[in-house]
Amino acid sequence: MKNEYKSYPLEWLDLLITVTLNPAKTNVSAITNEQLNNITKRLPEETLRLQSLIKSQIFSINKESEIALLIKQYHSSLIALLDQTLANQNKAATKKASLKKVYKVLVTNIDELLSFIESRFSTNLSLEERVPKTYLSVTRKELRKKLDNLKSNIKAEMEQNPAIEIMLKRLYYFTDTTCIRYEVTFRDILYKKELVRGLEEIDWSKEQTDGYSALDELLIYLNFNSKAYINLLTDNLAGQINRFDNTIEKMDRLLYYYKAFNQLHRKPGIILNPKYHDLDTILGNWFVQEIFYLEKKLHLSVVPLQGKTETPKNKQSPPKEKQKVLCMLSTDQMGLILRAADELRILVAKSMNQVFKTIVPHLSTPYREDLSYDGMRSKSYVAEERDKQIAIETLERIIKRIRDY
Repeated sequence: MKNEYKSYPLEWLDLLITVTLNPAKTNVSAITNEQLNNITKRLPEETLRLQSLIKSQIFSINKESEIALLIKQYHSSLIALLDQTLANQNKAATKKASLKKVYKVLVTNIDELLSFIESRFSTNLSLEERVPKTYLSVTRKELRKKLDNLKSNIKAEMEQNPAIEIMLKRLYYFTDTTCIRYEVTFRDILYKKELVRGLEEIDWSKEQTDGYSALDELLIYLNFNSKAYINLLTDNLAGQINRFDNTIEKMDRLLYYYKAFNQLHRKPGIILNPKYHDLDTILGNWFVQEIFYLEKKLHLSVVPLQGKTETPKNKQSPPKEKQKVLCMLSTDQMGLILRAADELRILVAKSMNQVFKTIVPHLSTPYREDLSYDGMRSKSYVAEERDKQIAIETLERIIKRIRDY
């Protein structure tokens, strides 16, 4: 096996493409049908052999740098061979059916090898590199075929699930648009291939359970952060929740969907649109805001009842309670905003402690009526990333509203 590693693993494939089937070096029309049929039969065997060889080589190497180098060499060599195959096919311009079949099978097998490398060893590839035009063209054609087959098999499901149309529209734009307005990278190619592969594996005949469909699970797993899909998903969830009239039942259903969402699988480091927020971030914030809203409704439905308790006439009236403002942020998030306002001297007092001591007693949250100003001040120094993000998004919403005035 070691001698095989030292030799050129793609030797047979390389000679076949650069010499045997290259019209510039060989009279391809003179190749007999029997020889062409033998080549067609051997190509799938060669593809399996190379896949096995690549896996064996990877397991025999200990250094990550050497593995990355090996994978890049295979990947770039196969793309070069794919380019040469397409060039041969154009130069041959033959009507010979068996020769046309050889070129077609050759392109399919090289694409299969590239897909194998990209799916198994994507972490070892330079994903931000631009995809060569020939490889992009082949990939788009292959994806288009798969999409057409998929679409013909799920016509009934398309009428019932608008998410399918959103997803297919996005994929068909990639396969059909002659002038894509952005530079296509290997990351884009890998994402589209994995998405289509996932769609092919879905059992569309299986009935949807309460909550998220199999398609939702796939799109959440692959961080399909399309604005249209996210809006559709939140609208569907809101529709399911609003079927209940009772606020407590709505809250129960909302928390159930939130828990189910958090328990779904995610693939690390993958995203449809890297220039937009993660699907997790947007959906997570939507759930938090909806929970706050329902908690506020529950809070307001209870507080007025507490205020109707009559004070006995013979007893002295208790001191007037402080008027509190209900804030839909958590104590940690409010603490961050107050701390920043003090440090920027927007709120001016003798000390930061004085700022918290003066303001916090007049605030409440959906969770607590009475807040500790000292506790809020202390937590503002050890805030979690999630609280920072929500505080920032809240301030951005305030800025947007002021601009609209």
